[in-house]
Amino acid sequence: MFVLLMQFLWRYIEDFVGKGLEWTVIVEFMFYISATLVPMALPLAILLASIMSFGNMGENYELIAMKAAGISLQKIMRPLIILVMFIGLGAFYFSNYVMPIASLKASALLYDIKHQNPELILKEGVFTSDLPGFGIKVDNIDKETGMIYNLMIYDHTSRQGNTQVTVADSGIMSTSADKLFMDLTLYSGERYEDVKPQRRKDRDKHPFQRVKFDLYKTTIDLPSNELKRTDEDRFRNSYRMLNLKQLANRRDTLENELQEEKDRLAHQLSNYQYFKKEGKSSRKDSLRQVLLNAKTWNADSLYQQLNLSDKLTSVGNALSYSRKSKERISRNISIQKSKKKWIQKHVNEWHRKFTLSFACVIFFFIGAPLGAIIRKGGLGMPVIVSVLFFIIYYIISMTGERAAKELAMSPFLGMWISTIVILPLGIILTYKATTDSSILNIDAYINFFKKINPTKLFSKKDA
Repeated sequence: MFVLLMQFLWRYIEDFVGKGLEWTVIVEFMFYISATLVPMALPLAILLASIMSFGNMGENYELIAMKAAGISLQKIMRPLIILVMFIGLGAFYFSNYVMPIASLKASALLYDIKHQNPELILKEGVFTSDLPGFGIKVDNIDKETGMIYNLMIYDHTSRQGNTQVTVADSGIMSTSADKLFMDLTLYSGERYEDVKPQRRKDRDKHPFQRVKFDLYKTTIDLPSNELKRTDEDRFRNSYRMLNLKQLANRRDTLENELQEEKDRLAHQLSNYQYFKKEGKSSRKDSLRQVLLNAKTWNADSLYQQLNLSDKLTSVGNALSYSRKSKERISRNISIQKSKKKWIQKHVNEWHRKFTLSFACVIFFFIGAPLGAIIRKGGLGMPVIVSVLFFIIYYIISMTGERAAKELAMSPFLGMWISTIVILPLGIILTYKATTDSSILNIDAYINFFKKINPTKLFSKKDA
């Protein structure tokens, strides 16, 4: 959990630096993030613990003593199997009831931290917008005196664009003790401001005013450092914040919306593209009379009765209608595809509630036999082996989930492919451990190669 948490913090370290956050906020955020990292930490912990436990027992010949007393490996594993079953059941309830709440609070708090107004950090030669309503660029900063040279400040407080610009040769900024105000002192510069004409007839003109100054002082209000909490309801519609029942209801709603979108497209194409209702005209009335007089007719025979001008017109109209239909269909297909991906994410999250429990059980059936086979305890070999297996499992899981999100694989197969791949490995390792196989015993391979005599092999080959 510590390693995964540090990895997460390193990803978002820039969002925490310079925000003036209290330690209680950071601890609260880490607590919520720790709860969301349980699906990754718990299976890995069970795998590592099972390898270490049975590795220590094998290394100290305790497994051999129990087997000599007539206790099979299945009986030795039976209490732990029951324990892991309870852990898997608890993991299911955790992922269904606790994780949605933790994800909701972590997302809301992370959003608030990201939008917390930071302290002003100036970088040489780069525009910074850390100060709300201003864009500031400086060329050089004297770190000893705090003097800033070649400033350019865009004032966006009026929300009219880049209408106010201040340029100065040098200046200095100082923040008040309560960090609510910033005193800005500029030397030898100019201030440009676009003037909006008052009369309507002068709107085409673009006047501006320019003010030169040798010394310019102003005070800028700084936002409060107190963290503003956002209403959590704005994040409740995300699929990660829902339990099984809510995911099923949300999926039904999205599927109904998708079906309505398809019906709407069919209705629009039928009424406005394939069959068009137009107003009366003499040409259409004459064409209707031709249709009434004809006993049998089809589109080709009707088209042949038209003169050249009407033929060109009909072909042009048909081509225009076809292009509009194609554009409408392609646009609607992209909308339907995005809706299908959103539905797929809900289905994936529904399956994820169960994959955590199965991962805990499967990793135990991998770790316990593996520890009995390699017979190495401690934090050396068990850590290497467990991390290796977990990386393989994680890569397969992420690949399948991404393929399911992109509609390249069914949700069931995408979310369960890692379990399907790892499960046979657990069965094989359990069988090998039960039969006292030396499949992962390095000493067995060393003894095998020592028995090979290269001289005898070459002599037989030569003979």
